[in-house]
Order: sequence, then C-alpha cells, then structure tokens
Amino acid sequence: MAWPTSSAERAYLPPERTTLADLRSRPVTELPGVGPRIEAALGDLGVASLAEMVSYYPSRHEDLSNVKKISELRVGEKATVVARAVSTRPVGRPVRGRSPGFSVQLYDGTGYLPATVWGRNWLLKGLLPDTRVVVSGEVQRRYGIQLVAKSIEVIEEDLDGDTGPHAGRFVPVYPVNKGIQARRMRTLIHRALDAAGRILDPLPAEVLVRHNLPNLHDAIHEVHFPTDRAWLASAMRRLIFHELFLIQTGLAARKVRLEATQVGAVHTGDGSLLNPFVKELPFGLTAAQERVIGEVLTDMRSEKPMRRLLQGDVGSGKTVVAVAALLTAVESGGQGAIMAPTEVLAEQHYLSVSNALAHLPVNVTLLTGSQSTPERRAALGAIESGEAHIVVGTHALIQKGVEFDDLSVVVVDEQHRFGVGQRTLFKEKGRTHPDTLIMTATPIPRTLSLTLYGDLEVSIIDELPPGRKPVETRLVSLAERHDAYDEVRRELDAGRQAYVICPLVEESEALEDVRAAEELHEELEAEIFPDRRVGLLHGRMKATEKRAVMAAFRAGEIEVLVATVVVEVGVDVPNASAIVIEGSERFGLSQLHQLRGRVLRGHHPPKCFLLADPKTEDAEQRLEALTKYQDGFKLSEVDLAIRGEGTLFGSRQSGMPDLKVAKLLRDMDVLVEARREAFALVADDPTLKRPDHRPLRREVKDLLGADVDWLFRE
Repeated sequence: MAWPTSSAERAYLPPERTTLADLRSRPVTELPGVGPRIEAALGDLGVASLAEMVSYYPSRHEDLSNVKKISELRVGEKATVVARAVSTRPVGRPVRGRSPGFSVQLYDGTGYLPATVWGRNWLLKGLLPDTRVVVSGEVQRRYGIQLVAKSIEVIEEDLDGDTGPHAGRFVPVYPVNKGIQARRMRTLIHRALDAAGRILDPLPAEVLVRHNLPNLHDAIHEVHFPTDRAWLASAMRRLIFHELFLIQTGLAARKVRLEATQVGAVHTGDGSLLNPFVKELPFGLTAAQERVIGEVLTDMRSEKPMRRLLQGDVGSGKTVVAVAALLTAVESGGQGAIMAPTEVLAEQHYLSVSNALAHLPVNVTLLTGSQSTPERRAALGAIESGEAHIVVGTHALIQKGVEFDDLSVVVVDEQHRFGVGQRTLFKEKGRTHPDTLIMTATPIPRTLSLTLYGDLEVSIIDELPPGRKPVETRLVSLAERHDAYDEVRRELDAGRQAYVICPLVEESEALEDVRAAEELHEELEAEIFPDRRVGLLHGRMKATEKRAVMAAFRAGEIEVLVATVVVEVGVDVPNASAIVIEGSERFGLSQLHQLRGRVLRGHHPPKCFLLADPKTEDAEQRLEALTKYQDGFKLSEVDLAIRGEGTLFGSRQSGMPDLKVAKLLRDMDVLVEARREAFALVADDPTLKRPDHRPLRREVKDLLGADVDWLFRE
C-alpha cells in the first residue's frame, strides 16, 4: 500500500523545525482553553506537555464519514447526521440501575427525525433548543422512524458549517476522565497538532524508504484524524516501528558501549574440575544443557565480558549450567559468585552446590545478611583471601566491605527481583569486569526478551530431563476444599510430603501475609492434619528459624509445610509430591507456575490443587491456563496476552519506558525489523555522532532518561 505520495517523497521532506523533544518543554497551558481545571484533568491522564498531548493516541476510531441529510436516510443503515436540536423528552424507565434515556427531535432543513439516546442523561443540559449537534447511529423502525444514537455531541457554531474534527470522518475516541469530556480532548489535540507545526522525523530517511513508512509528522496526524482505513493502518505501523526502534537503538548502543569499554577475564579452564563434576552427576546432560554450556564457555574464553541471559523452565537444569561456569572460573584461577534474591534460595543453592562439589577441591562459602558476626567475619576473610572459590549469597555480596580476591564470573539468579543497579555493582568487585550469567526460571516470551533484555545474549534450555512427570493440576472450588486435602492425606499415607501455600493478602502487607500463614497453619494442625507434623515458613521469621524449618522438611521430620511465597523458587525437596495453593486466584500466572514447580523434583506423580474462588475473567483465564499447559514459555505468552504489556520495564532495565502503541505479541514482525535496523545503524555509528543521526540521539536520550548519557559520549 503506497502512502498518498511516494514513500521516498515523504521521507525527504524539507527540514522541519520542531522535534518531539522541543515539544516536551512546552506546557499544555499554551493551548487556548486550557485553564487550571483542564490542566489538572490532563495531568491526571499523564499529559502535561505538547509532546504528551500529540502522543496521546486514540483507543479507537468511529467511522462518522457517512454524513447524510435526514431526507436521505433509510431504515437499517448506519449514518451520521448534523442537525439542530428542536426539543427533548425522557424515554424509558430505570432498569437494574441503568439510567433511562431521552429522545431529541432533530431538524436539518430537509426534515425532522427523533434520535434516542440511552443512559447519558447528563447530556440533556447541553441540548438546548437550536443547539447544533452531530449524531451517529443506526436508523431503525421502532414506533416510527428514529435514529438510535451510538454517539451524540454538541458542536460549536461554525460560519462555514465545517464540523472540524468531530464528524464527517473517522473520529478519534480518547481515554478520558470525568474532568474532561471526549469532545474537549479531541478539540485540544487538534489545537496541539496545529501549535506543534511540522514535526522533525528522527529516523533516517533510508530506513523509512526501505520499510515503506510515512514520516513521523504525517503518521501522528493520520493516527489522530485518519483520512481512510488504509492510511490509518500504515500510520499505526509507523508509530509502532518508531517506538520499538528507539528502544532497540538504546539497547544496541548499550551493548556496543559495554563491549568497547569493558575488559573481562579470559578464562582458560582445562576441565580439571568441570569434567569430574559432569562425570559424577547422577544423570546425563540433556542436549539443551550441553548446547548452553558450550555457549557459556565460548563467551568466557573471550576478553569481552559475558553478558548472557539463561532461560529455562522449572526443573530444566539451569543450576548445572551455572556450576559449569563457576568451575571454569575456578580452574582459571578466579572466583565465582551466585547472587540469589532471598536467603532461603541462597541457602538452597549453597547446600546443592556444596553437595555436588563435595568430591572436588573447591571451597564453597555462604554470605547472607543474617549471619552472626563470627560467621560473617570468617566468610569475608575467606572471600578476600581467595580461599573461598565459590561464594553464594544474597544482595549482601554487593555491599561495601565485601572484597573479592579475583571475582571473574557472577551468576545472578531470578534477575527480575534485582534492580539493574544492584547487578552492575559487581563490576567493582573484580580485577576485571566479571562475566555475568543471568538466570531466570520465569520464562519470557521471545518478544519480551528482545525488549527487556535486548542488550544481552540469550540461551534457552528448551527441554526437560528424561522421565520428568507432568504435574496433575486441578482447579478446586471452595466447596471441594476438603476433597483436595483428602488427596493430600493419601500422599502422606504413602510416605510423601506436601506444601500448602497460604493466599496472598496484599504484597505490601507483609504482616497480614504472616497472619494468614499462621491462621492456616493452626487450622491444618488442629483440624485437617491433627495426626501429622505440620510446619510453618514465612518471610518474617528469623533466618535461624527458617533454616531449621527447611532442614526439618528436607529430613522428612515435617510432613506438611505451610508457607508463603518464600518457597516460590529454589526450594528442592524431592519427596514432596503434592502442593495446595489456597486463594490461587490472587497469584500471577508465572508465580503459580513457579509454585507448582516445587513438586517436580521427585519420582512420584506430582499433584497441584488450585483452591480458588475467581471473581474476574482474568483470574479464571489464568487458572484455566495453568490446568491446560505445563510449558512455562507457553504460559508466559498466555500471561502476556491476559495482562497486556503493562509496566514492562521498571527496574529491570533502567530508564526503559512503557509501550504506548506497540503490542509485543501482536507486533513481533515489526519488533524484529526495528531491532535489525537499530543494531545495524548503531554498529555503523555507535554514538550517533553523524549530523543526520543527532536528532535520533536526542530522542533516544529523552525517551530513556539521563541514565543513558554515557552511551553517547564521544
């Protein structure tokens, strides 16, 4: 589909003077009609500048292009009428709380026609006799001919009869609040586009030509006030491409800059530790594990610091890959570290790594914030002297006072729980910049990984060890709750163990979560399993108490463990074959999948019971998806489709914006194109110093924030 003129002509427009960056410094109060009240209403919508105003895109468009005279209307057709209100009267009665409607008699010089409006009685005060209105709807024969209105708006008197942005075209519909009506928003955006002037396009003209995209100025205007459907579709594709291109340019610049300025350790391990470790494993490596270990070791042999994301579903064997990297560092004379988000997970890693390496001359040391002063002093001394070959800990690892002898590789587990600033602090701990392997058991759709972690190399373990049994997952209503616990009892009678996860109250209400866990523990201990040993684990317990509870559960001394989501990741008790998740509708889909993974480790058929009383369609979809799918990557796509992108970035990538127009699952093809173009451009001009790239550099810096200034220093 060609734009109104050729793409080449549109790409090579005369130089424009206004950029979106310029418009960010111009407040909306410049616009006529924006006083304190409207300014506050716009502020509630996140609109404070002209840039935000022209980038406040419609949620949909209504086709009001079929404007007809009343005398031309036919029953059954949808049309728009511009006429004058003659009179109004109420119609109908309130039904189930719904407001009654009203009828407005219309006259346009060719005839009279009543228009019925349902549920919007607040419009009546503006429909005075002789008021000019635009009404859109369907012509129906019901008690005579009438127009059943889908929309009705009062329009200002215009000497030339023009309806402006409000009718006779595809009319934009914007998300608004009670402080500003749709028509006012439409008028203000129309004025903002006029006030903005011609908007400079920061994307290179050759990119636009290659992808047959309109320039930014035309695309913005077309999306707000479309000429026709085809041009609207092309304009939307341009804005999606634009948004993704800017993000990918920032990621590409970050990747190139880090590779150019950071020097890493060249690991030359000889396999003297890695080979015996692999040989002693009680299982053979999967092909996926072998492939990923090869990718990691190739990175570690380079002088460029490794920056790799390792994805793998629950139980896929990521820890083996991590240990392979750590042992290679030790073989090469360096130290390795694993940073986990919780003490429970850190201690789990410490125990599993220590046990796996017990036959090797490797010293594994634990460092957490709750250690006693003598324990901490001993750990710090071993770390600084190099006696500690592998250090496992929480964020305590990056605190001041922790000095490594030669830290050369870092494994960050469950990266999404750390801010990017916390992870990068490891650069101060080694003689060179440490290699970094980021692990996550929360699968990320490819579209998200290219956006959230687009500056990292990605490895995926896409197969599970042989013999791994799927979890039988059942949705259980509250009325069937005791039936679920009867099944758990049968597992206990067979000598196995179970988890019971207490429901979330509110994430910020830690004390409420504790209270819920304690109450559930009391109920199970007194009423449901009075003859069984029931334990309790939650995040507010002292570290020594948590260690004691987990040790007792691993040893089989506790048969049923009541816990909060502190056991979401990392807790490994192979004898646990059943998990009950109370109030499961309150959990996110990825969190439910992680919790279910706690019973994947053993040799017995695992069972998961989702006790739920879902009140929303989203909650029902999440729970049904969990019963239907075992694959975490599939679930992550379902989750993204249910939730939408939302606030994707936050601290996962410093300064990353939310997406306004792009939808990652829908726009994968555009993302791939934008990424390819952005990385090629940055490879050719890493700091975007060329004169024709400077507008792009400014736009990327404005979009991603001051934190990216260092990327473009020449």
